[in-house]
Amino acid sequence: MSPSSNAVWAGFALCFAVDVGFACAQEPESPRRDEVVRALKQAAEYYRNRVASHGGYVYYYSTDLTQRFGEGKASADTIFVQPPGTPTVGMAYLDAFDATGDAFYLDAARETAEALVYGQLRSGGWTQVIHFAKPAAGRIGNYRKGAGGNWDFSSLDDDQTQAALKFLIKTDKALGFQHAEIHEAALYGLDALLQAQFPNGAFPQGWTAPVQPRPVRAARFPDYDWRTEGKIKNYWDEYTLNDGLAGTVAEVLMVAHQVYGDEKYKAALARLGDFLILAQMPEPQPGWCQQYNEAMAPIWARKFEPPAIAGSESQDVMETLIKIARYTGESKYLDPIPAALRYLNTRCLLPGGQLARYYELGTNKPLYMDGGYRLTYDDSTAPSHYGWKHPARLDAIADAYRAARDGNAVPPVAAALDLKTEVRRIIRELDQERRWVSTYAGERLVGQPKFQPGFRYLSSEVFSRNVETLGAYLR
Repeated sequence: MSPSSNAVWAGFALCFAVDVGFACAQEPESPRRDEVVRALKQAAEYYRNRVASHGGYVYYYSTDLTQRFGEGKASADTIFVQPPGTPTVGMAYLDAFDATGDAFYLDAARETAEALVYGQLRSGGWTQVIHFAKPAAGRIGNYRKGAGGNWDFSSLDDDQTQAALKFLIKTDKALGFQHAEIHEAALYGLDALLQAQFPNGAFPQGWTAPVQPRPVRAARFPDYDWRTEGKIKNYWDEYTLNDGLAGTVAEVLMVAHQVYGDEKYKAALARLGDFLILAQMPEPQPGWCQQYNEAMAPIWARKFEPPAIAGSESQDVMETLIKIARYTGESKYLDPIPAALRYLNTRCLLPGGQLARYYELGTNKPLYMDGGYRLTYDDSTAPSHYGWKHPARLDAIADAYRAARDGNAVPPVAAALDLKTEVRRIIRELDQERRWVSTYAGERLVGQPKFQPGFRYLSSEVFSRNVETLGAYLR
């Protein structure tokens, strides 16, 4: 071989070695099961033994655990029911138990469930927080089991009662239905939820007692000036779809039917689907609204929640209808979807592939509020505490609709992360105390705490998500 040929082959060999080395650097060995199990256990031991209070959790903690935050600051005797609080962490423990079989996680879930049992209201559901001692200010719930006060409004807002119920049901099953108080609380809560369902299948935002019968009607546009008339003070007693209520309630009913096998839960799910069909607004705006009055006209809720077609709720309703159609085997629940997709795709999409939270009745213009909470078509001065625009999921909804219509399997969701890479990152980011510490950089957080940029904190949402990711890897 000539000197020049030797040089060529040597160069090739060097490039090959570099390429192989680069590939190895990019694709290191998969995390071993034992190191994932160890990291998961260490993180969970810290969160259970050091962070929990009375078995429950809030959203965020300072790293020295002296400050606790939910919707504002919280004392050591207050836990949050609203996600990502107590039920969110409890579900992560159940997930870890499913992935490992380690009874430590089931015991942690039991403690968390007992905290929710303590704070279940006499009306059967939960409110945003549970107080284990009288707070310096604010209402304290009228608890069935705990030492409470007079507040007895069971809330479906922001997944409060739904998250608690779903977690209790799943914990009840994991414990073999042998924990009497958890089992009884789950069934009591489910019975109260069914009694809060109106004859047309709708649910209010919350309840203090079983709802009263009402006539069943289809949605309609208001025949009055909705800007200045028709406001209802107790809007929370009316038919509500706000903040994904349809989807979270449907999920509870499906889990209850799967776990307990009672057909009344499946029947309630079907009635919810019937209401979602009725609640679709007529052409030319065949979407859904956040809340409706007894006459099925859209109504105001809070001062920044006008009667309008709601982009986020419309997407949640379509996704829920598809799930109900699959679960019940009834294709009628798919019927509203084509018109809604066509309307949202052709008349509502904003630049960048978003949907506005609100579209004005009649004109279909995106509708916002200014800093003084006055209606406007300009979003430049909209208050920052509220989500005025949301990502559109219309293509994924269309795929799911076609699969359900044609009797095909649920379309796979595109992988959001490479599991091996994500697990390596999660393990690497555990600090010396076996915690995942976040640093605030000005992003919007649930509960909107007043953190300064650079503030370091622990997050129940991050903990739960990381635990579930490690569990998925182990499975």
